[in-house]
Amino acid sequence: MEFERVKVDLHGRVGVLTLNHPEVMNAVSPEMLKGLMGALAYVEKPETGLRALVMTGVGRGFCAGANLGGGAGSNDFGARERDAGAALETAYHPFLRRLRNLKMPFVTAVNGAAAGVGMSFAMMGDMILASKSAYFLQAFRRIGLVPDGGSTWLLPRLVGLARAKELSLMGEKLSAERALEWGLINRVYDDASLMPEAMKLAEELAAGPTVALGLIRKLYWDSPNNTYEEQLDAERQAQKDAGRAEDFAEGVGAFLQKRKAEFKGR
Repeated sequence: MEFERVKVDLHGRVGVLTLNHPEVMNAVSPEMLKGLMGALAYVEKPETGLRALVMTGVGRGFCAGANLGGGAGSNDFGARERDAGAALETAYHPFLRRLRNLKMPFVTAVNGAAAGVGMSFAMMGDMILASKSAYFLQAFRRIGLVPDGGSTWLLPRLVGLARAKELSLMGEKLSAERALEWGLINRVYDDASLMPEAMKLAEELAAGPTVALGLIRKLYWDSPNNTYEEQLDAERQAQKDAGRAEDFAEGVGAFLQKRKAEFKGR
């Protein structure tokens, strides 16, 4: 299915959302953001039968950040009254919130550069996979802006405050191997193996109890803002919801019968 500068391919229970503007290494434009929102609406339709989602980029890069020539407002970058954050509120944040609230596991497969807000997109993955040629770059300081796309919330929680500030203040490339070492990402593969491995992982997640997996991702998204007592309450409610799903009965039955569970995602 084609959307503006984005496409979605269905592979059984796994959807692959591909950023599709290779001429600018998939830099984000208003058109792409519109396409991304349409793509997520399509992915979430029950009739697609999708139970896991992979995001990647076509060509040499995952996402090179915001497309500064992409028509996102005035090109008078010297104007003091210019609001460089307006597009965040109206376009980027709705998309990022939509990703956060997905009710299915979300995998990012980072092929090549993940720079600026492209790095933010990459960090949204529940599982973040990268090719050996991939790199991560907090590029904002290079044009006199601050990190956005939620990166000042995500980065300290993934790599710690000291490393988060280093990446943002220095604007230096972080290789895939170092990103793995720092705990920013989960796995690194040879370039040719990235998508096959991403699909293998996504298919494993899609075959799982996706009601529970969706609740798990919500618990972890919510946990940094909760007290311990609030998180205990959140776990109690999530367990109630998971226990009402058909997959719970199937999982227990399979365990008792010593067979492999066949989860249906409901």
